[in-house]
Amino acid sequence: MTAPELPPPRSSLPEAASRFGAHLLASAAAHALDVEVVTGGPPGTPSLPAPPVTSASALAARPLPAAPAAGAPAPSAGLERLLRGPSGLGTAGLRLFPRDEPQAPPSPPAAAAEGRPVPGLYHHTVPEPDPGLVEEVSRRIKAWALDEVSLYPEDWEEQFDGFSVGRYMVGCHPDAPTVDHLMLATRLMVAENAVDDCYCEDHGGSPVGLGERLLLAHTALDPLYTTEEYRPQWAESLHADAPRRAYRSAMEYFVRAASASQADRFRHDMARLHMGYLAEAAWAQLDHVPEVWEYLAMRQFNNFRPCPTITDTVGGYELAADLHAQAGMQKVIALAGNATTIVNDLYSYTKELDAPGHHLNLPVVIAEREGLSERDAYLKSIEVHNDLMHDFEREAAALAEACPAPGVHRFLRGVAAWVDGNHHWHQSNTYRYTLPDFW
Repeated sequence: MTAPELPPPRSSLPEAASRFGAHLLASAAAHALDVEVVTGGPPGTPSLPAPPVTSASALAARPLPAAPAAGAPAPSAGLERLLRGPSGLGTAGLRLFPRDEPQAPPSPPAAAAEGRPVPGLYHHTVPEPDPGLVEEVSRRIKAWALDEVSLYPEDWEEQFDGFSVGRYMVGCHPDAPTVDHLMLATRLMVAENAVDDCYCEDHGGSPVGLGERLLLAHTALDPLYTTEEYRPQWAESLHADAPRRAYRSAMEYFVRAASASQADRFRHDMARLHMGYLAEAAWAQLDHVPEVWEYLAMRQFNNFRPCPTITDTVGGYELAADLHAQAGMQKVIALAGNATTIVNDLYSYTKELDAPGHHLNLPVVIAEREGLSERDAYLKSIEVHNDLMHDFEREAAALAEACPAPGVHRFLRGVAAWVDGNHHWHQSNTYRYTLPDFW
């Protein structure tokens, strides 16, 4: 099949997306779906079993969002369409709720989540993650951390368990077809946190020399191609500390399940993350509080973006590279990362105030740069988050309307599920987070 002609660089999103959508829907007529099921890497490498793509997985159901809070804009028709699922040729298996058939009786309500949401924070309530899946992912990730990468010493075990990463990833990836797929995201999440803790923050991290540590760790994700003389020294360095061991192992699992394009996409977003770490480290070394807009610029890089960007790999399919690279999709992913990271700023606020040193987060920066009280700065940060969330939903709805390709809709639903699951985990992880007494 001849590859589609790429649109000119200055094409508008609706026009360009429509051309891509028309091509992909035509492909769907011949191939049933526009998404490619990812079954593994090069010949001879282990691969994950291909998930079924002709019917929606029971794990994939994301409920319609709760009614907006008072004063919040009502969901647009485009957003409602996105949440209901795609229409058109080859999309029946991607709709989570049939259009012309009654929905199945609802499952018994899950136990209420622990903790309480930040008052006034715009979010969608989601069911508690399946406890059986959570238990299995938690068992596997702890075995990986201890037996495969020697991630932490014995006295860090309580903190590892308290992070509840299994519950986090099950909640963020409801369309993962198997536990093996969930483990792809779980290992990477744990590895990213090991780098953050050991290189940047809680467990011996420091801004001094951070660039060198991040660069060498990044070669565990983006391999070094060097001479035969020096390659053994590099390979040995990947086992030198827990962050590099975790990066190396997690990435090896990931590339066996992902396509080359998906793996390269992830490397790019991890480079973005590391650049954000370096900006924050530079401010720490200078004892500098950035302007609010500068802080938000840093947070667009030092954020959760690498997590939702792999939602298709974890879902067992691939969004075409040209569709993923479209400016509209990149904007949606960036807004999702920005909003979810401000969620982290708000829920971790008291934890960071109690920690040694001067931690930058959005309420702290607003208070210092705009002369507000701690409470007013925190409340303004909620407004910033809500604006980002509304922008995310509006842009996602516009993209779904402009590009009615099934894979685009499926990917957007995966990103939206990640946003909701991320909030649910922060709200309910009372081991790590408590809210400030501002209400």
